[in-house]
Amino acid sequence: MRSLSAPCCSETRAVVGKPLVGVTSYLEWAGNEALVYITMDAILRPDKVWLHKLGSEQSSDSCLYHEKDDMFSLDLGASESEKFLFIASESKITRFVFYLEVSKPEDGLRVLTPRINGIDTSVSHRGNHFFIQRRSDEFFNSELLACPVDNTSETTVLIPHRASVKIQDIQLFSDHLVVYEREQGLPTITTYRLPAVDEPLITLQGGQAVQFIDPVYLVGQSESQFSTNILRFSYSSLRTPPCVYDYDMSTGESVLKKIETVLGGFDASNYVTERKWATASDGTQIPISIVHQKNLVKLDGSDPMLLYGYGSYEICIDPDFKASRLSLLDRGFIFAIAHIRGGGEMGRQWYENGKFLKKKNTFTDFIACAEFLIEKKYCSKEKLCIEGRSAGGLLIGAVLNMRPDLFKAAVAGVPFVDVLTTMLDPSIPLTTSEWEEWGDPRKEEFYFYMKSYSPVDNVQAQNYPNILVTAGLHDPRVMYSEPAKFVAKLRDMKTDGNDLLFKCELSAGHFSKSGRFERLQEDAMTYAFILKALDMIPTSGSAQN
Repeated sequence: MRSLSAPCCSETRAVVGKPLVGVTSYLEWAGNEALVYITMDAILRPDKVWLHKLGSEQSSDSCLYHEKDDMFSLDLGASESEKFLFIASESKITRFVFYLEVSKPEDGLRVLTPRINGIDTSVSHRGNHFFIQRRSDEFFNSELLACPVDNTSETTVLIPHRASVKIQDIQLFSDHLVVYEREQGLPTITTYRLPAVDEPLITLQGGQAVQFIDPVYLVGQSESQFSTNILRFSYSSLRTPPCVYDYDMSTGESVLKKIETVLGGFDASNYVTERKWATASDGTQIPISIVHQKNLVKLDGSDPMLLYGYGSYEICIDPDFKASRLSLLDRGFIFAIAHIRGGGEMGRQWYENGKFLKKKNTFTDFIACAEFLIEKKYCSKEKLCIEGRSAGGLLIGAVLNMRPDLFKAAVAGVPFVDVLTTMLDPSIPLTTSEWEEWGDPRKEEFYFYMKSYSPVDNVQAQNYPNILVTAGLHDPRVMYSEPAKFVAKLRDMKTDGNDLLFKCELSAGHFSKSGRFERLQEDAMTYAFILKALDMIPTSGSAQN
């Protein structure tokens, strides 16, 4: 939580009222004289939404909604039109939405989408219509609906559900609709011309797809003016630095507005990106994104490789650019991302097939990707290093227990490795909401399944590769005791003489130390560990790089 400085009058700069305390980052204006904000409970769950009138005491603020179910959390956002605020309550599988008319905050919240278990909705507004993105077990990749503002029960399907295409998000403009989707593991952007605001919405016609330049890439939303025809989006790939484009939705033309400067004579044409597919143990095809120098890679098994993975929470680990990674690529490394089940790269079912009682698919997918890369001579067991953070650290811990012979070195950042113990304790922040991700181990079926893969519970008396584990002393998501416990058990049981390093950052939380140079120092330490494990650190008599 934080304290919010008191607002100032735009004309006189005089402070209006006292600072608000205990406020989360969820904060929006409701007209010119009121604020809507969210506060958290004792386990850091956003649970109450408040209306504050400028100049009044915070103690007199009215609570618009209190979410008492500890598996649900609140969020708050404004519509692109700035006419409505949307307050949503969500768990991992259910999301319902209220709306507040900005010009009439005293009217309070109204239900836009009802609370129905298993139905997940997100909403937007333009003209006389609300736009509703709805997901359910039946429509697992989402459908897009519209309904009149004055009759929210009268819905029209604008984009039907498709099993092979996932609707990720939408963005509304005064004359256009932008739909962000995923197909075959890649993000797409399609724009549609909308009828006049006072005309009925029946169907969408003439969708226009934005074209991209790399075989694998990352696309993101950027702030755009609601009343313009220009869509601004961000773009990068494993070889393309972060860019900002302006796309004219009327003409279909893209204009590069900005590209991040990379020092040191960087030339994107010196690198190659590609997409490969590994076959999982059940026959599922797993996408892999790869980058390497164009001329240095031999593909005879002798090249060093770093393979990254995550595979949880329906999060997409898209292939984006990282300048510090050039330090590895320019030393002849191949870098790859395994887009394993449990993530969201291939749609909702991809996620569903890597959670609960199917969580082990995440780990066996990663192993299958490693075996594929070795088989295709991208690397060898003696040259393969792996990395993952948080839930990706769980992945690293699990595969180390399952196939320690497959890797030369492993980096587990703030790893969620004591799954069973943590998920049995509802007093720990996030635990209750996480039961819909991992399962509730108070139930016998989940208990024994989670115990069968939880890294701490499966350390064995066997040889392990070189391992670096990091933690943050102030981490509210993965307490430092989890990786510390994992390292202690490894030290007690492993039968090899390989390096096992534990670094607990005393001034950081879950996302490492803040600051550009501090993050670079962390990358440098990680890369130095990998280079040492591969015996690639120059000796004192060698030329320094």
